[in-house]
Amino acid sequence: MVTEEKIARINYLAKKSKDQGLTDAEKQEQAKLRAEYVSAVKANLKSQLDSIKIVEQ
Repeated sequence: MVTEEKIARINYLAKKSKDQGLTDAEKQEQAKLRAEYVSAVKANLKSQLDSIKIVEQ
């Protein structure tokens, strides 16, 4: 699950990356957080799509 704190950290690292660059440790953290976020979004989308029922008229 992606918490508000993790989303805030993702946003902070993205801004810092644009402004001044990231250290290797921060790049690894950013990649890990982004992968976790994308995984959560995919799981949420799959759950929503699985709950859709097609009704033909």
